Amino acid sequence: MKDIASFLSGFKEFQRTYFCADSEYFASLEKGQTPRALVIACSDSRVDPAIITGCEPGDMFVVRNVANLVPPYENAPGLHGVSAALEYAVKVLDVGHVIVLGHSCCGGIQALMNPGREGLGEFIAPWVRIAEPALREVGRGLPDKSEPLRQRACEQASVLVSLENLLTFPWIWERVMTGRLYLHGWYFDMQKGELLSYLPETGTFEALVPRCEGRPEE
Repeated sequence: MKDIASFLSGFKEFQRTYFCADSEYFASLEKGQTPRALVIACSDSRVDPAIITGCEPGDMFVVRNVANLVPPYENAPGLHGVSAALEYAVKVLDVGHVIVLGHSCCGGIQALMNPGREGLGEFIAPWVRIAEPALREVGRGLPDKSEPLRQRACEQASVLVSLENLLTFPWIWERVMTGRLYLHGWYFDMQKGELLSYLPETGTFEALVPRCEGRPEE
């Protein structure tokens, strides 16, 4: 119960900030939301996109799932949770940016790379198979490298798989082609405390902000 008590203590602080000290903030949000970005992030408890970017409530529309994956577009009957969120953010909220936020030490990518992943459960293995193109790329390009390096490469390559899958949605493709929507591939390196962005012109992930002052080089 100590964990629950800490959650309630945190809510009290949130309440003081937004409903006592600044009661008008959420009054304005009651009228509707106007986020400018959709973030597709991992469910990992260590990687909250709002926390690591310092966002306020209402700043970003967030979808979180195992390994921050986007399935390809399909209109077959089914329960398409990620696709529904994409549709709402892009077509209804008219966001200007979609960010796929990957991260280091990702358990979902570890599951993808596990030869015995089919035994991990009935839902995990089918879901992480979305990123199999990333796994194949790492297998071809880095067959003899260390496992940590291969996992990092697979984590970053899976971000690109999700970016490619985003473009299979016709209404996302149309908006990207006409300059109404911009796609971004980000990678949060927990070991180094860095946020990287994929640069198509170089085919690499580069730091978006400088390293912490005084932090020793790895």
